[in-house]
Amino acid sequence: MLHMTRTPPISVSTLAPLTSEPLGSTSVAASISRRRFVGGAAALLGGAGLIGSRASWAAGEGPETPDLKFGIIALTDNSPIVIAHEKGLFKKYGINSVVSKGASWAAIRDSLSNGDIQATHMLLGMPIASTMGLLGAPKKPMIIPWLLNRNGQSITLANSFKGKVQADPKALKPLVMDAKAKGQPMTFAMTFPPGTHAMWLRYWLAAGGINPDKDISLIVIPPPQMVANMKIGKMDGFCVGEPWNARSIADGIGFTAINTQDIWKDHPEKVCAFTAEFAEKNPRTVKAVLKALHEASVWLDEMKNRPEQAELVSKATYINCPKELILGRMQGHYDFGDGRKKEDPNYMIFSSRNCNFPQPKYATWWLTQFRRWGMLPAAPDYKAVAKQVMRHDIYEEAMKEIGVKHGGLENKPETFFDGVTFDPAKPEEYAKSFSVHSLKA
Repeated sequence: MLHMTRTPPISVSTLAPLTSEPLGSTSVAASISRRRFVGGAAALLGGAGLIGSRASWAAGEGPETPDLKFGIIALTDNSPIVIAHEKGLFKKYGINSVVSKGASWAAIRDSLSNGDIQATHMLLGMPIASTMGLLGAPKKPMIIPWLLNRNGQSITLANSFKGKVQADPKALKPLVMDAKAKGQPMTFAMTFPPGTHAMWLRYWLAAGGINPDKDISLIVIPPPQMVANMKIGKMDGFCVGEPWNARSIADGIGFTAINTQDIWKDHPEKVCAFTAEFAEKNPRTVKAVLKALHEASVWLDEMKNRPEQAELVSKATYINCPKELILGRMQGHYDFGDGRKKEDPNYMIFSSRNCNFPQPKYATWWLTQFRRWGMLPAAPDYKAVAKQVMRHDIYEEAMKEIGVKHGGLENKPETFFDGVTFDPAKPEEYAKSFSVHSLKA
């Protein structure tokens, strides 16, 4: 166990600028003059396959803003954006795409807010926090018309916990309390305060009787920096997406305690976000993006394509990690690094099981956790915020235009690994039901 005097963790500034890495902007239609565009674009562009069977750009039905820059973080759940770019699917729907890898989630948020990027891979809680101006986020309304993936994150612990702690956080509590009593509280990391990794880690610790705001030190580290910080002894555990949990095992510095799909089966994870202002001004552009993401997501859920996925996203411009470290968990092959192995049917999915529908209840759950952990001083208007951020109306319009059937809106309760059930119809009651919390009122 790590009971040492801790020096500041390695990190990049949360205000670091987005590192732009254009990966071959697909500006197919940019060189066509307006005269030619009006006079003959329908046949030309339809024949080129840029918009599928819809040869109607000249009629004003193409994207209002065809040149888009997409933000990503170095995580495997950026795959729908990467695949839509690499496979020419954005191009098919009239989008000239550039993909830019961000240094941190804060950098991604700021770049979306100021218009440096127009769409982005993002943690589900971030558009909610930005819309409400919470947790240091400048108030900037954002929307979620698309969920990128479900499942596939993990909580990693340092090797010193091997044989002492596995999936049950109750085994961790006496070790945490002993360290706290000695004046050397343990340090755990997540990727951004309102994000998914923060909430999975908080929920797991609290299920074991550990208050993440009182019993440990909870810090923010960008995903690619997690392994380096644990390697030099700066933290005892972290929650992050892949491939960084697998990387910690390969490097011999940590093991997987639990996968997030074992905390909440088929939980929502990353999203494709836009500012509300951009979406309002560019409705056809947003729908074109969703159509391309749909095709990419269907391709990704064909397991025969996962080796190619791993090869493409492993590039330095996307994740910068050996493809072998990506592929195993994308196929459901889980080696926990402490002797446990599992063939998990609930690996990361991108399209299956109504994956992409932006259910309002997910925003509601996030708001309950913001309440639980003192990030909201009073009960919010759960229904209004969820409706404002989770734009399933845009999703449904886009899918209707390409003839895609989906599972639709649902509001059923969800039960977590600790046996506690979340009822979306009773959010405030749920938020106040936990024995471990940081509620202020």
